[in-house]
Amino acid sequence: MAGHQGPYDPQIHERDPRWTAIDKYATSHLHNSIPSEASLTATLINSSTNGLPDIAVSPSQGKHLMLTARLISAQRILEVGTLGGYSTLWLANATPTTRVTSVEISPKHAAVARESLQKAGVGERTEVLVGAGLDILPKLAAEVHSGKREKFDLVFIDADKENNWAYADIAAGISRSGACLVVDNVVRRGELANDKTEDSRVLGSRRVVENVGKDPRLDATVLQTVGEKSYDGFLFAVVK
Repeated sequence: MAGHQGPYDPQIHERDPRWTAIDKYATSHLHNSIPSEASLTATLINSSTNGLPDIAVSPSQGKHLMLTARLISAQRILEVGTLGGYSTLWLANATPTTRVTSVEISPKHAAVARESLQKAGVGERTEVLVGAGLDILPKLAAEVHSGKREKFDLVFIDADKENNWAYADIAAGISRSGACLVVDNVVRRGELANDKTEDSRVLGSRRVVENVGKDPRLDATVLQTVGEKSYDGFLFAVVK
């Protein structure tokens, strides 16, 4: 979950201890052994120890991603933005045979993620490709179109917000009918509706929402969320 830079401090104006309390209460009762609490904690500690920013999805968001993937029995998942592999770990546990291809621009972050995923026991079912999304995704698309790689069942986009639409556009073309596309952090703590914004990340979020709405390949909605990661939301789309 990316940080916010704007005319006000959302840490002061947009936080509510009830949101965090609900997340912690629900997680304490609803999280089972998949993925193990130990592996999730170790992944976060490994990220923190190596100086990665604290912007991974929350446990409740991770569980939601995993259950969404499980609902459609997703076997092939594409993730844009690996960070330390926390969301990757959730996604890889959707089913015992789910495979995740994750794209990460930072070699350091990719190395940390690979280490954590290997220790968590999903290293053989995850691949972390290093490079900019705009470089890697067209290569993946070429592999899909040539038959070297099957189409994806679910795509999770959580990278640089300025390129949200470029990633979603490519993803829609390499996902099967009925696949899910999730674009994280589009609400931007309420700034999404601000048509006067000059924030490049908000502009990127507005662009993906508006373009997806005009795209005949996709049917989508935006869900606003509150929780320990404060106030934000994601775009959820289904490939027709």
